[in-house]
Amino acid sequence: MHRRYLLALTIALGGCASQPEVVEREVGQFDLKLGTAPTRSMAQGLVQPTTAGTFRGGLDLTHASGVYLGQWSPSVGLLDGSQLELNSYVGYAQPRLDDSLGYELGVIRYSFPELQAKNREEYYAGVNLGSSRLGGALSSSLGRTDSTLFLDLGALRPFDVGVRLKYASHTLDSPLYYPGGSVRVFNDWSLNLSRRLLGMQLDLSYTDTSLRGAQCGVYSGQNTYCEGFMMFKAERSFF
Repeated sequence: MHRRYLLALTIALGGCASQPEVVEREVGQFDLKLGTAPTRSMAQGLVQPTTAGTFRGGLDLTHASGVYLGQWSPSVGLLDGSQLELNSYVGYAQPRLDDSLGYELGVIRYSFPELQAKNREEYYAGVNLGSSRLGGALSSSLGRTDSTLFLDLGALRPFDVGVRLKYASHTLDSPLYYPGGSVRVFNDWSLNLSRRLLGMQLDLSYTDTSLRGAQCGVYSGQNTYCEGFMMFKAERSFF
């Protein structure tokens, strides 16, 4: 079994897009957020990962009743090899005044103006308790159906380590063939551990799938790589 490891050290200077920033304003009964990182809790956990090094941004508008809508662009297609992607969402999150149990539901539309065959909708729902979240999503697009489970445990004591897990199942309408066989159903998953330490944001992630060897030639899931992949990233802003 092949394993890949990657060590990434990012020094983010003031104003650099790699350092997430959010600007928040109140507009009447609405709460408006603009930033370079997703701000919507459940939607953030279920959207596909952002490609590193791309210019990105979005907005989120929330009404006092709990209804919200927003748009997030993981990539605006300015760099070579990248394409414009717009993720628009609308939903409802039960207002909570304390750490009581709450729920959230909504729909995300993934739009690719330069490759419209990839456009699709994803329906999601979940529950929140304190800083923990458990959610699921289901999407159906041309030739396939994808379902995702997402668990965010928040910062676990005593080490204040953030834990996130994601598991997805992918079913194809027609099998994809590779030398020696075919694939119609496959799964993938990811684990992310994060912590702030000495002014740095530390992230350790591991991803893997149910496919191996030649099967990886037809992989089209949520992870960047098919077989086991581990990455450590450290980010620090000096300004």
